[in-house]
Amino acid sequence: MSSLFPALTDGPADRPALRFGERSLTYRELAAAAGTVAGGLKEVRRVAVWATPTMETAVAVTAALLAGRAVVPLNPKSGAKELGHILSDSAPDLVLSTPGTPLPGPLAALPRLDVDPAAGAAAPVSALPDDRERDPEDPALIVYTSGTTGPPKGAVIPRRAIATTLDALADAWQWTGEDVLVHGLPLFHVHGLVLGTLGPLRRGGSVRHLGRFTTEGVARELNDGATMLFGVPTMYHRVAEALPAEPELAAALAGARLLVSGSAALPVHDHERIRAATGRRVVERYGMTETLMNTSVRADGEARPGTVGVPLPGVELRLVEEDGSPVTSYDGETVGEIQVRGPNLFTEYLNRPDATAAAHTADGWFRTGDMAVRDPDGYVRIVGRKATDLIKSGGYKIGAGEIENALLEHPGVREAAVTGEPDADLGERIVAWVVPADPQSPPALDELADHVAGRLAPHKRPRVLHHLDALPRNDMGKIMKRALAHG
Repeated sequence: MSSLFPALTDGPADRPALRFGERSLTYRELAAAAGTVAGGLKEVRRVAVWATPTMETAVAVTAALLAGRAVVPLNPKSGAKELGHILSDSAPDLVLSTPGTPLPGPLAALPRLDVDPAAGAAAPVSALPDDRERDPEDPALIVYTSGTTGPPKGAVIPRRAIATTLDALADAWQWTGEDVLVHGLPLFHVHGLVLGTLGPLRRGGSVRHLGRFTTEGVARELNDGATMLFGVPTMYHRVAEALPAEPELAAALAGARLLVSGSAALPVHDHERIRAATGRRVVERYGMTETLMNTSVRADGEARPGTVGVPLPGVELRLVEEDGSPVTSYDGETVGEIQVRGPNLFTEYLNRPDATAAAHTADGWFRTGDMAVRDPDGYVRIVGRKATDLIKSGGYKIGAGEIENALLEHPGVREAAVTGEPDADLGERIVAWVVPADPQSPPALDELADHVAGRLAPHKRPRVLHHLDALPRNDMGKIMKRALAHG
């Protein structure tokens, strides 16, 4: 296997690699800093990284991967109970952190190695560990996914999955070392860490991390030479809201080579507002912790709002019925569960052979739990999670996502979520949770039901309406439907 980061030894040494705020590292400086950290990892097998959105986190993960050590990224917002579970389950030998950062109680017993990006400035590139001979199946990351029940499970992501996903995205997005990526994503999740940090480093390009997402930061960086923007729907919603009053932002987005949204569906309404103001389409892709990336709209393809594009090179994707039989009609209407197979998949759930087996079919397809329809030309449109977004009402299988998009097209709706609840007649009835654009004059149920029925079909109209001040969301901007249903 080739190196995960060939540019550290073979690329332009003076090209910027990382920038966080006012601090930056060239590839030569990153190689020196990573080599110094890697030198302190010779006697360990697995390391935890206190994954703050900082230069130190990027250097720590790069160093550990070069040294062939598995990395457990820790969310700094994790509570003590969750953190305790992750540490006892993954059993890291030490924790990498930023100097001076206080670490919570559960980490107190763990040896600590502080990361200094300025260290080893004079170290030769030859001091870098050579990772070209590593086994592609060696664990690279153990990322904990918050399940709907029970404690989080550690998805073991091998080096092979990182390399193949990033190379497939390079093919789909025409991503090269000339690209400069800007984002403000967390670094404990695959979106911000694998795609947003390791991705540019694998290409030999640059990443500029905003620290905290702001539309002003996006405009500044894109107007200063950045070519790509990664974000989640919450971020693009803020962009869409800000565009009318921020001409600099509109100009910045118009000049970007690629705008990418992920981690949840971007509402069609926000797609259209951004396109109208900038002339640019936002590209969506689809992935999970366990699979990394599965599909994407290609840079040279049609950016069709509401879809996540086509399978990436090397990824097999199918839709299956409830009985496990493959969906045979890709007509843009038939809903099925997405199953995927390919080199992008994780190896296992750590210490959970039962969960690993349950997540796969006998012939190796991974059950994503995501429901979708597929157009005749292969484009995939996610309609929701099997557990929370598939509503069976009046004999129909209905995806919550398309109803949410329809609701968001109503001028009286700022945010929307859709769930199902038991109904003696229909089996389940459709429930709309709406944040009104004007809290003093919220839209009524009849008005929204007619609005949805006119755009989709009468059986997809909401039967119950709840008005909220805000929707509950996690760190990645995903709506927490279970909190709604039990609220």
